[in-house]
Amino acid sequence: MLFKRSFYATLSGSCLVWGCCATVYREHAREKWGVGVVMRCDATQEKRAHSESGESVFFQKFLETRQILLSGEISKDLAEGIVRQLFVLESLSVSKPIYMYVDSPGGDVDAGYAIFDVIRFVKTPVYTIGMGLVASAGVLVLLAAKKDCRFGLRNSRYLIHQPLSGMRGVATDIEIHARELEKTRSKLNALIASETGVSLDKVAQDTNRDYWLDASQALEYGLISNLIEKRADLPKK
Repeated sequence: MLFKRSFYATLSGSCLVWGCCATVYREHAREKWGVGVVMRCDATQEKRAHSESGESVFFQKFLETRQILLSGEISKDLAEGIVRQLFVLESLSVSKPIYMYVDSPGGDVDAGYAIFDVIRFVKTPVYTIGMGLVASAGVLVLLAAKKDCRFGLRNSRYLIHQPLSGMRGVATDIEIHARELEKTRSKLNALIASETGVSLDKVAQDTNRDYWLDASQALEYGLISNLIEKRADLPKK
């Protein structure tokens, strides 16, 4: 007897998590379940599984080079993945450096601080390399490395500004949130001033609105310490 059912499946090691559309054929009764099934996926699902497998292999190979790619909006989930990689690489060696490439439009400030704190927490030296766009919370992550361990690729761009909020609600809640937002702003400004050597007053003035910097300007401002064009420009220790 033929019947159809939707599943969602991805393969991860030996673990099968349901997630693809399949046609299920009943063949014979099994002792435990009372029914035996053969699952057949169409070509699209096989292609997707192959793609995911390829990405997993690439990710593993990339991690073996002690490199981490932080790309996209910074969220709780992204931060968790980055933090795990940092701890894994620290467990493999505390002397070999970690290279983190940052290309992010920003995102969750708390998630950015989570990455920042763990970069400072691990014993392994961490180098951050700005590429593409490094904005807002992305700059926060970039600044987690020591000043002489922060680099930028030639065409990278940077943006600093005050934290944004889409808070809605009753007036009292908005007032509370506004106070917290101001605390966050002051904290970020103090951090930028401390890590760049720019006066707090100037940082506060600059971040009052969107403040854009190209790679050369970011170098002059102190967000990065070196401009690089090739891998050989990165320290090996």
